Amino acid sequence: MTTPLRRERHSVSSLYLHLVCVVKYRRKILTAESLKTLEGAFSDVAQKMGFEVKEFNGEADHVHLLLEYPPKLSVSQMVNALKGVSSRRYGQAGHPKPYGKPSLWSPSYFASSVGGAPLDVLKDYIENQEKPS
Repeated sequence: MTTPLRRERHSVSSLYLHLVCVVKYRRKILTAESLKTLEGAFSDVAQKMGFEVKEFNGEADHVHLLLEYPPKLSVSQMVNALKGVSSRRYGQAGHPKPYGKPSLWSPSYFASSVGGAPLDVLKDYIENQEKPS
């Protein structure tokens, strides 16, 4: 299976990120309805910023996202926008936040790049490049 490439004016990329956001205090407050609210907020942010939510799911105290994004965006830019907008929309929809606090999310998150070749294969490929004569 080949991964489609993102082609832009000055770059060609294939950047994927597994992101996990945790509810503040790890409270189990997310429901099927509130997850739909969050998914909509995440999709809106992604569209406005120029990246894509390829997959979304969650449990009562955290959510998982698979993102495809351009090299001009940093992980922290995407995370800040996703968490800020989704927390606001979550509250506007009338869903309860942990202990009545203003924020939904813990300030921390998990992010991991995904896809591509294993590190050992990449190291070997780079090591075995022809030297210029």
